[in-house]
Amino acid sequence: MNGENKGRDFLAGFLIGGLVGAAIGAAIALILAPQPGEETRARLREKGIELKGKFEGLQEKGKVVLEEQKARVKEAVEEGKGAAAKKKEELKAKFEEAKAKA
Repeated sequence: MNGENKGRDFLAGFLIGGLVGAAIGAAIALILAPQPGEETRARLREKGIELKGKFEGLQEKGKVVLEEQKARVKEAVEEGKGAAAKKKEELKAKFEEAKAKA
C-alpha cells in the first residue's frame, strides 16, 4: 500500500512539475515578446486554457496507468498467495509423510 502511494505521488509530481515548467516557460516567453499588453494577456489566456486541457489529458492518462499498475500488483499478489499455498501443502504433505515413517 505504501509503495502504491509513492508511485502515485511520483507520477502526480512528475506530471504537475512538467506542466508548471511549461506554463512558466510560456508565460516568460509571452511577457518578453514585443507586443501590446492586451495581445499578451489574450495569448496568456489562450495558453492557460491550452495547458489546462493538456493537464486534464495527462491526469486521465495518469489514472489509467495507475489502474493498470494496481491490477498488475494485485495479480502478482494473488499469484504469490497461490504459490505460497501450494508450497505450504507440499511441505505439510512431506511433514506428514516423515511423521508417518517415524
